[in-house]
Amino acid sequence: MVTNLAIIGMLSGLGALALAGFTLFRARTLEGEARTLMNRTVTVQKSGVDPQAVRDVAVLHYDALEEMSGARSFSLALLNSQGDGVIVTSINGRTESRTYAKEIIRGDAESLLSNEEYRVLRAARLGNGVGGSHSRVPEPEAMAPVTPAGTADTGQESDEGE
Repeated sequence: MVTNLAIIGMLSGLGALALAGFTLFRARTLEGEARTLMNRTVTVQKSGVDPQAVRDVAVLHYDALEEMSGARSFSLALLNSQGDGVIVTSINGRTESRTYAKEIIRGDAESLLSNEEYRVLRAARLGNGVGGSHSRVPEPEAMAPVTPAGTADTGQESDEGE
């Protein structure tokens, strides 16, 4: 009986020790997240602009399939001030719809962009998207050709200083 109580006490102690270790780990994780949020808040308050907030938005409606008309397909660019974000493309047909998301890092995509995706990316970066000064996507003849990420020659300087 005494041995059983000693074993139960020892297991309870080990369980409490494991719970305390997990609690300490979780508290340190939350402390790190709180520090990150606090630093971000201070940065935003100093500059007045949150660098991670979605700033550049553009949408382009188009006919992706010959069988469909009415511009039911679209590409949507959502980017922050550093050019990081996502392009969401939805190709809509009569019987099916396909949706793609492509990650954008510093204004470039790792995968190839379609002509429409490139146009909407460029419109968002230039401020010609939703709420922009011209609020329309540039025409294709005014656009540089679509090339793999990191090799697009837009003829403009890098906007890393933005």
